Amino acid sequence: MRRIYADFAYSETPRAGCWWDETCAAPDRAAQEGEERADVVIIGGGFTGLNAALHLAQAGVGATVLEAERVGFGASGRNGGFCCLGGGMLDDAALDRKFGRQERLAWRQAERAAIQQVEDFITTRDVDVDRHSQGETQLAHRPRDFDEMRGKLDYYAENYGVTARLTEKTDLAAEGLNAGFEGAITVPIGFGLNPRKYVTALAQAAEDAGATVYHNSLALNVTRRDGAFDVTTPKGRIRAERVIIATNGYSSEDLPPWLAARYMPTQSSVIVTRPMTEAELSAQGWTSRQACYDSRHLLHYFRLMPDNRMLFGVRGGLLSSPASEARALRRARADFEAMFPAWRDVETPHGWSGMVCIARNRMPFVGEVPDQPGMFAGLCYHGNGVAMASYSGALLADLVRGKTPERPYPAPMRAPLARFELGRFRRAVMPFAYAGFALSDR
Repeated sequence: MRRIYADFAYSETPRAGCWWDETCAAPDRAAQEGEERADVVIIGGGFTGLNAALHLAQAGVGATVLEAERVGFGASGRNGGFCCLGGGMLDDAALDRKFGRQERLAWRQAERAAIQQVEDFITTRDVDVDRHSQGETQLAHRPRDFDEMRGKLDYYAENYGVTARLTEKTDLAAEGLNAGFEGAITVPIGFGLNPRKYVTALAQAAEDAGATVYHNSLALNVTRRDGAFDVTTPKGRIRAERVIIATNGYSSEDLPPWLAARYMPTQSSVIVTRPMTEAELSAQGWTSRQACYDSRHLLHYFRLMPDNRMLFGVRGGLLSSPASEARALRRARADFEAMFPAWRDVETPHGWSGMVCIARNRMPFVGEVPDQPGMFAGLCYHGNGVAMASYSGALLADLVRGKTPERPYPAPMRAPLARFELGRFRRAVMPFAYAGFALSDR
């Protein structure tokens, strides 16, 4: 297995301080052993893989999930918990040029449907995921950013059929959003949740429907033989008619080889405070439970959770080592104190990092792997995987069955991933990209 970060990035250490791990129990599961058969083998036990397994099992298809560590070990169990619009990075003009207006609108419909899918799951099963926030709020860190927000009301109306709401700078404090911003725009779609509770419930639902989920079952190799696939694990092998690759930022360059240089894992870091008192919240003037992010390219994302802990996320390090991990968490803490100066003495006992995944063509891919009939993949959600990864898993369940999806499946999601320049050395461009983003954020 060839990965582009050092082994440290894929170890237990970067997630050791993850707050979510303390919020609910999750069952242990056996490792795969011996010779088995399945209709579909799914590699990856996160939002994509588990949603695929759930929908396949509900359709009577024999689905087996191979998770290298444990359910939710990767980004699905350690993200910021923003179930919101997103998944791609192309703006309307770029989408229209490349795919046309109708496909752009279909993509926007898919963004909405992705959130609805998660909502339907937690509602119909009455899953407690610590849900909060009425939509999502973007805060302007410069006056000109708020001027741009004023011009985006038509954008939200056309693309999503909703009325976004502007908040002037002078009204932010009254809404409990006092952190030195220049205004805000709130879109009434999406919510915050506890990703560990969600992914744990997904795995249980998939098993209840008839899927098999294995832990500690790294897929070492996938080979095609006599029109089917042999998937090898450390202790066994499964023969399957179809295979789904659902590893996102934790993918490898050679599983399958087509993936080499077609995805870019990049790190994000999160800190979480202890529960704060009402007096501490009032001292800063931040009492809103809205899921928020700012207008920077190197953005911050943050939300006051139901138990009065503040979650605060930033881009992570460009390297992967104990030293770079410590630097990233120190930077997160420094940015937190700059944004919320009244909380400089509030401890942040929890801090961790994980990897999001971006594509060269800046859109997710969901579909059959080129030149590999029967092998499918879903990945590259650009830091917005709670909803879009879940949706992509359901789409994959349709595709592997040869079923025309009833949900939107727009051209931007069908376009195969392009290769990054520099191939295996593609991470070398990231310092220059981040430097450019930092300059543009001034």
